[in-house]
Amino acid sequence: MGIYFRLVLMVSLLFSQNGSDISQMIQNRKVPKDISNTISMTLINSKGKKRTNKMISKSKDRNKKQIMWFLEPKGDRGVAFLKIEIQDKDDQMKMWLPAFKKVRRISSKKKGDSFMGSDLSYEDLSNRDVKHNNFKKLFDEIIDDKGYYVLETKPKKELNSFYSKHISWVNKENMTILKEESYDKKGELKKKKSFKYDYINNYLIATSITVQDVQKEHITKVFMSDISVDNDLPESLFHERSLRRFPAY
Repeated sequence: MGIYFRLVLMVSLLFSQNGSDISQMIQNRKVPKDISNTISMTLINSKGKKRTNKMISKSKDRNKKQIMWFLEPKGDRGVAFLKIEIQDKDDQMKMWLPAFKKVRRISSKKKGDSFMGSDLSYEDLSNRDVKHNNFKKLFDEIIDDKGYYVLETKPKKELNSFYSKHISWVNKENMTILKEESYDKKGELKKKKSFKYDYINNYLIATSITVQDVQKEHITKVFMSDISVDNDLPESLFHERSLRRFPAY
């Protein structure tokens, strides 16, 4: 009898998840304390012309703190980027530009701008917290014999987002996002994203992300390699002075 009631409870919980519940489950997904990796980012324009950036990335606290140093192309080598997300405050984003020997602060008004010419905006690099977004489960869907929640995320007014909403397909088993659509302030489809994951030390980590700007007919493909996790990265690494300290490679 006890087993029966537990099964009934599990089934009822499975079918009673609302948008906020799903968002919280995504937030609670098991992730490393920190991640270090190499990123290859290929930009493809409407004519098929390609340009590839290569960088070193280190992040911690669920990617709320991240620093990146650009390796390639040669003209961008030494450029560095720092992001720190702060609860109830605008994210701190800074870019070190060695050619000008200066640090440029990226204001919240610029978060809709392209990150290094890619189809990712600065806003795309930040997490979506539960407090500043509204979540709604639209429906359930089966794709390749796997169950997905289809989740709508609408940024609240105080977030000053450049998007009106996002639609995400969330894997019910592991709470990873398979694909996502992002809509501009006019409600028109702006971007499509797709994600692929691999197990690294028992963590499911995104190793490939494709972003398509459907309005500009431009694509960005991001690949992560040389991934290592739980390296006890120090807090001091995520500081403006670290932008100038190009790591050994």
